[in-house]
Amino acid sequence: MKPFEFKHFTINQDRCAMKIGTDSVLLGAWTSIDSNPYSILDIGAGTGVLALILAQRSDAQLIDAIEIDDAAYEQCVENFESSPWGDRLFCYHASLEEFVEELSDDEVETDEKYDLIISNPPFYLNTYKSDNEQRDLARFMDAMPFRQLIEGVSKLLSPQGTFSVVIPFSEEKEFIVLASKEHLFPNRILRVKGSPPSEIKRSLLQFSFQETIVNPKELIIETSRHQYTDDYIALTKDFYLKM
Repeated sequence: MKPFEFKHFTINQDRCAMKIGTDSVLLGAWTSIDSNPYSILDIGAGTGVLALILAQRSDAQLIDAIEIDDAAYEQCVENFESSPWGDRLFCYHASLEEFVEELSDDEVETDEKYDLIISNPPFYLNTYKSDNEQRDLARFMDAMPFRQLIEGVSKLLSPQGTFSVVIPFSEEKEFIVLASKEHLFPNRILRVKGSPPSEIKRSLLQFSFQETIVNPKELIIETSRHQYTDDYIALTKDFYLKM
C-alpha cells in the first residue's frame, strides 16, 4: 500500500487497520487551537494523523499519543519520527486505562494534564464484525467504550482545556449526556453531510469544563462527486495535496 502524502508530512498506513479517512482530517483541521495549547494528547492514535495535523497547526511543545495495537503503535512511531516535528511527538504503547493509571496512582497532578485532548475513537456499535481482529479493534467500541473514553479524558484534561472528538451523528445526544456526567460540556458542534441531499453522518464535538451556549454548524463535503464545497476546501486545503 502506497503512503498517504499530505502537503507537509507523509503517513505510512500499511500496518494500521484503520486507514486515513475524512473523519480524522476534518477533526484535526476543525479543532480549535485558539487557546494556544502547550500540551496535546491523541487517544487511540492509529497512524498518528491527528497528532501530526495538530503539530503542523500549533506551537504545542508536547504532543503525546497513545495506541494499544502493536502494529499501529510501531507505525505511528515511524510516522512521527519521519515528520518535521519528531522532537515534539511521542507515542505510548498503552490502553487509555493503563495510561491514566501510569500517570498517577492517585489523582493526576494539574501540571501533568493536557490542554487539548483529541480522539477519533472506535465506533460502529452494532455493525457486523469481520474476521479481521485488528480492524475490528480499531472500528468497534468494545476496545474503548464512549463512557471509558470520557472518564479518561475528564481525568487527563486541564481545568481550562478542551476535548475534541468525532462520532456518528446518531450517537451525539447520548455522548453529550455521558460527557455532562463528568462535567464536560459541548462548546462547538459541527455536523457533517457527504452531499446536500444526504443525511448528517458525523458530529464533530469540542468540550470543556465550562458550560456555554452552542450554535451547531453544518458542513457539506461535496456538491457532486469530487466537486468539493468551499467550506470543505477552506478547512482541509492546508493538508490535502490536491486542495
